[in-house]
Amino acid sequence: MNIYVSNLPYQTTDDELMRTFQSFGEVNSARVIKDKISGRSRGFGFVEMANESEAQAALDSVNEMELDGRKLNAREARPRSEEAGFRNDSSPKREGRPSRDAIRSNY
Repeated sequence: MNIYVSNLPYQTTDDELMRTFQSFGEVNSARVIKDKISGRSRGFGFVEMANESEAQAALDSVNEMELDGRKLNAREARPRSEEAGFRNDSSPKREGRPSRDAIRSNY
């Protein structure tokens, strides 16, 4: 099960997030999402657990748990297309930048 965890303290590392969930069972991966430009935490992350029952126990326990003064929110992660919320299959797709030759031919 892939678990979405939000309201993480900004100083939380991948290892700290993993340790938070390891007490409930085997954790395949734990990742705090970081801003691409600044490299700082965006305050949320994902934890993947192999066993469904262990993952559910972790989800139930970690949701609303306090970590470094912040109340965590945890739920089963949805597929990325649903997570974004603002884009679906009917949304227009952005195409790549036109080549220099295409731009020059317009002049």
